[in-house]
Amino acid sequence: MTDARGPAVPNGDARARHVPGTPCWVSLMVHGPAATQEFYGALFGWEFQPGPQHLGPYLRALLDGREVAGIGRLTPDRHLPIAWTPYFASRDVDVTAETVRLCGGTIGVGPLDAADAGRLALGSDPSGAVFGIWQAAAHLGTSVAGVPGTPAWNELMTFESETVAKFYSAVFGYEREPAVSTDLDYVTLHLDGRPVAGIHGRGGSLPRDRGPHWMTYFQVADTDDAVEHVVHLGGQVLGPPRDSSRGRVATVADPEGAHFALVSPR
Repeated sequence: MTDARGPAVPNGDARARHVPGTPCWVSLMVHGPAATQEFYGALFGWEFQPGPQHLGPYLRALLDGREVAGIGRLTPDRHLPIAWTPYFASRDVDVTAETVRLCGGTIGVGPLDAADAGRLALGSDPSGAVFGIWQAAAHLGTSVAGVPGTPAWNELMTFESETVAKFYSAVFGYEREPAVSTDLDYVTLHLDGRPVAGIHGRGGSLPRDRGPHWMTYFQVADTDDAVEHVVHLGGQVLGPPRDSSRGRVATVADPEGAHFALVSPR
């Protein structure tokens, strides 16, 4: 389990999350969206409404009427890892997608229009970790931050940080801040002086069945209570609660196996 080196609570002004290069949305594709809605609705208090159907059935999760995240359904013939995927804001998704290709990444989906909501692409970095690119139109992305039930941080789990950090810096214009500790391979990505995401090089401890992947941290009021709730709802504990430099953190999985983290700020 990681240390959540980045801030547990992002900038209170949610508009800051939509500056180009900033994580602006998280989305989960599953085989059983009804059961997934029940799990996250009970865990985070989310409600759901229909979203764009450009890639199949899709729902937007709401917290007190404000958009937080998305959940879509995988077709039965698509045997993809069940994982939360962060989307990074872009002014022009076509240009960003071409930059991804030029910097050694791949684009697997799009760019394409999501009805009148915006324009998107799904890609992967040179290590194979999947991420999204979002050009907002009617849908700006996550519209609330800094309260329980909202994304608090996104962190890339990969083999080593330096090479892949250069890729994301070239694509999105990040400044890189390596960890001071010599025994921790960690880079924090900054935009305009504020931390927006992290990259954790885990070497041989990276789970072989998942490979490099992004991990989304969701804020909760009490990590220990939230972990008990996860288990009661049919999820799993992957890394038990522990104190970190940014709060109390635990890594868990939902009933379909999607990994995510819980963090309660100090």
